[in-house]
Amino acid sequence: MANFAENRKAHFNYEILEKYEAGIELFGYEVKSVKAGHATLDGTRVLVRGGEAYIVGMSISPYQVGNTPPTYDPARTRRLLLKKLEIEALGAEGERKGLTIVPLALYSKKSLIKVSVAVVRGKKQFDKRETIKKRDTDRELRRSL
Repeated sequence: MANFAENRKAHFNYEILEKYEAGIELFGYEVKSVKAGHATLDGTRVLVRGGEAYIVGMSISPYQVGNTPPTYDPARTRRLLLKKLEIEALGAEGERKGLTIVPLALYSKKSLIKVSVAVVRGKKQFDKRETIKKRDTDRELRRSL
């Protein structure tokens, strides 16, 4: 299971409440680009509209610039492949006040490309400071051992 892209800021900025695994609808040249590590998840989010889930803001730069179509948009909206009940649950969670749906990682499972999606709540500034403090103390303990 290879990790192609990861949203590292999501673990720092958000409190993760619930995780889902989703497939993603990509073109063939986008799959090559993702496997080469040309995808970024920074600043992305998931929207649920009309009974379908979409990932917005994910950028996949072209694998070979000369071979991609001239109409290719690297930041286009891509559809997520989830079961109907999962989409309904995500939609209900996304409508609750203070909750957001964010992709965490882009990885392969067997021969497919999957996205780990999470329902999250934003952390307050003092929560972030606490996370930094805990990480520093863990680092000091590891150094002393």
